[in-house]
Amino acid sequence: MPKQVAAPRFLRLPEVRQMTGLGKSRIYRRMEEGTFTKQIQLCGRSVVWNEKDLTDWMDEQIKNS
Repeated sequence: MPKQVAAPRFLRLPEVRQMTGLGKSRIYRRMEEGTFTKQIQLCGRSVVWNEKDLTDWMDEQIKNS
């Protein structure tokens, strides 16, 4: 039986904040420093984060603590 691949799930900022416990300013500061996953611009001012990238980042933070 073929393995099913989950479709990417996009998260908006409120979901990212809830998952990470980080505030908006801290998220954007860490992105600028290169220590947080990059956002994806969908169109205009609409941005999202890839859920897998975010959970991978969270796993890395746990591993490094």
